[in-house]
Amino acid sequence: MSREHPLVSIVIPSYNRSDVLRLCLEAVKEQTYPHVEVIVVDDCGTEDAARVAASMGATVVRTESNGGPTPARNLGAAHAAGDILLFVDADIALDPDAVENAVRILRAEPSIGALGGILRPESLVSQSLASQYRALQMYRWWMPAHRPTLELHAAVLAVPAKVFAEIGPFDPRLRETVSSDYRVRVKRSYEVRLTDAVRGRKDHDATVPTILRKVLRRSRISAMDWRKGETPGDSVPRAIGGVLLLAAVPALALPVVAGRAGALVSPALVAAAVALDADTHRFAYAQRGVPFGLYFSGVHLAVTFTGALGGALGVLQRFALSRLEKRARLLAFQE
Repeated sequence: MSREHPLVSIVIPSYNRSDVLRLCLEAVKEQTYPHVEVIVVDDCGTEDAARVAASMGATVVRTESNGGPTPARNLGAAHAAGDILLFVDADIALDPDAVENAVRILRAEPSIGALGGILRPESLVSQSLASQYRALQMYRWWMPAHRPTLELHAAVLAVPAKVFAEIGPFDPRLRETVSSDYRVRVKRSYEVRLTDAVRGRKDHDATVPTILRKVLRRSRISAMDWRKGETPGDSVPRAIGGVLLLAAVPALALPVVAGRAGALVSPALVAAAVALDADTHRFAYAQRGVPFGLYFSGVHLAVTFTGALGGALGVLQRFALSRLEKRARLLAFQE
């Protein structure tokens, strides 16, 4: 990166929620690094997000059809002139030094091809118990600052423009595994880094049913798109804990055939699942105290169970589709 002050193109895919987009853009205006251009990609929203973005100085482009954040990010990148592309979701407000820190790290280490940020453990707007749970859970589980990880999340991701041009855009065919796919592609030629120097607050879902629906859908689709070499659920203990919770449900029937001893199996499986993720539970208790910690543990078990259920459904779907494809190829060959 030759320029002393490289231009950063901040690409923000947006679909409605103009109130949150405004907070995202206000955070961009407060950045300590001044050499930026802001591109908001309106994904065929029905609200006034495009007008809000234009009124706040952003360049606004619009997708031809509502296709989700991946095609929107690619479209924004195609209109970007910066030396660095910083992808930020519209429901995230960056810390004031986020852009400056991203530039500093990428300039100092040219071997890095993708620099992922993290989310703070506080929700941006919604302060419901569910959103507070989700903020802590995502901080601890998905975008941890407390341990090294090779995972990336396109929600907060800085990529040198030359690397993006070389690697190619995000794969629009993928739904929930686009970030993992991009990490794999970048790692063929460059290093991948996650840093807590690039942070932001996300507006998390306000109710538990909404969280569970998203977890079920995402885990099912992720299992269908899973590729050999990837870690299920991004964590082996997380995957094992989910399997244990799934097993705890049929184990509830064991007292009928095994008596009193059988009644201990299901609680033991739940306890083992909790033990596998004990650090996450301890973190919640330490951050918010016992009452919230109890709430957190209950919701977290439900989320872990739902993720495992979605993963199991995705595996079954994948197997069924594979069998159908093999049968179709066989029939085509016989003809």
